[in-house]
Amino acid sequence: MDDWWVMLPDAPAAAAVAERLRGEGVRRVPHASGRPWLVGRWDARQEVAARAGEARIVILGRSTAQAGTLRRRIERVRLPAEAERAVTGLAGSFHVLASVGGRVWARGTASAVCRVFTPHIDAVPVAAGRADVLAALSGADPGLGELAVRLLHPPVASTVLADRTFWHNVRAVPAHEALVWERNGRRGPNVRRWRPPEPHLSLTEAAAEVRTALTDAVGTCTAGGGTVSADLSGGLDSTSLCFLAAREAGRLVTVHWEGRDPDNDDAAWAARAREALPSATHLVLTGEESPDWFAGVGGLRLPSEEPCAWVRDFAKQSDLLRRVTEHGSRLHLSGGGGDEMFTPFPCHLQDLAATRPWRAWRLLSRERHQWRAGHQSVARAVLGRTSYRRWLLDAAGHLTLAPPSGFTGMLGWRSEPRAPGWATPEAVAMMTDALRAAAADSPEPLAPQRSVHCALQQVREGGNTIRVLNQTLAGPDMALPYADDAVVTAALSVRPLEAVRPGTYKPLLGAALAGLVPAHLLARPDKGPYDADFYHGLRRHHGELLAPTEDSLLAEAGLIDTERLRRALRHHAAELEPLLHTLGCEVWLRSLDGGGPAPVPYPPARRAR
Repeated sequence: MDDWWVMLPDAPAAAAVAERLRGEGVRRVPHASGRPWLVGRWDARQEVAARAGEARIVILGRSTAQAGTLRRRIERVRLPAEAERAVTGLAGSFHVLASVGGRVWARGTASAVCRVFTPHIDAVPVAAGRADVLAALSGADPGLGELAVRLLHPPVASTVLADRTFWHNVRAVPAHEALVWERNGRRGPNVRRWRPPEPHLSLTEAAAEVRTALTDAVGTCTAGGGTVSADLSGGLDSTSLCFLAAREAGRLVTVHWEGRDPDNDDAAWAARAREALPSATHLVLTGEESPDWFAGVGGLRLPSEEPCAWVRDFAKQSDLLRRVTEHGSRLHLSGGGGDEMFTPFPCHLQDLAATRPWRAWRLLSRERHQWRAGHQSVARAVLGRTSYRRWLLDAAGHLTLAPPSGFTGMLGWRSEPRAPGWATPEAVAMMTDALRAAAADSPEPLAPQRSVHCALQQVREGGNTIRVLNQTLAGPDMALPYADDAVVTAALSVRPLEAVRPGTYKPLLGAALAGLVPAHLLARPDKGPYDADFYHGLRRHHGELLAPTEDSLLAEAGLIDTERLRRALRHHAAELEPLLHTLGCEVWLRSLDGGGPAPVPYPPARRAR
């Protein structure tokens, strides 16, 4: 996908930057002064714009916005922050860009599906929805310290690097904030425009909120008419989206690829869903009809704004989008984000311990027995209520230790990250510095509750992933309705104790969609495993996985030891979980090394090696 936009201040010096962006198909939207404000190339069907007096507002993305309503709402807008009121109540996933008398407001989504980035170019502040566009425009080089952080598992880049990108001098606006420019481009303080909800609603109350938000989110996907497609894995998340989409879509195409794990019953549940969706077109792919995980990874080149761990199944996703394109799909829905929104993290018991210790201890005892965790280790984990800052500092000192074990490892602000076994001492030092630097600012967690913080971090990692995939995959865009801000807010509003019911899988989602999805499908008690697909791909494409280690750019940068990585690959060691992040970083560096097309539709500045 080559959609992009660049935002400029209402200042004379911005004209020179705008001239550098001229090209075929490039659109220009001016400030009220007539100076260039937005320059770029984007799908007009994804734009809703309005103007009134000196106020201009542009919404880019999926939304329920209507130009006439927007125009009426901005008639009294006099300050940039007031433009946010004009989009209150809108469903979807979109950027909000406003110019009010030459002052500017720009924001993306709390899920990080839409982001805002900004550097200075020739002393002019510039912003864009893609960091690689700004890197190409400014000639920025990749940042090795940020790449080192991306090697950690589980990933923490979305929080530790909250306002940093993988490019020198290109900064990110934190996902919950808005960028503000005064006249002439002088930057004002960022404004926090989104806060996570307090988990205070009963299951019934939260279900009503989720039902409305999720229905509206899927409605923004189907509103354009025509054909849309959706994953139908057989899991509760994707199945639910298919039934919601089928209610409104002109035509629905579903895709199911069969896993290799004999314990995975997704195929049976997907078949039941297909029977209940007779009007949809269903594509069912066997393991031999769809590319394996890791297929083609040895020669993969994916120019994008940041590394993506999903290089693992880039071939599979490309094949999927090719097939739905042949059936006329203009947008593909994915169930990503559903697990994070509807399966409370174990650390919600840590939150509960602060207010209702006896109730928490009874629940912890039950979990302890299920996980076979020791009584004393669970007690230490619960009583050790460290601050988020302390957690970052502890994590910085534990990077080379064995991974935290089982249940107790999940009771913190999240499972502590670990450096992969093939990370060099220099890379570990960079990781340590990044974690300590994040702690030095006395950061607030994403939410006061550990369980909500964990959910939001996972959602943002997924938002970053889908944004990068949409920049690199050919075919229709992929949409993540579960990551829409309104859905996230609704799902996180439930009291965690009510969203966890023994013997019931994702009770909040089931209650929200009762009557919209057949009851026998909502009764599914679990999800299918995909370990067999992972290891089959490792075995079958072992040579391709070894190929990048022969002339690794990560090794050249001093971040990994290729011999240790080859040793892990040869023995299929248990430490291979971090492999996906390492592969993503290696592919990304190779893509910047002259191996792929320019990420923006004009010649990028030459980058130094």
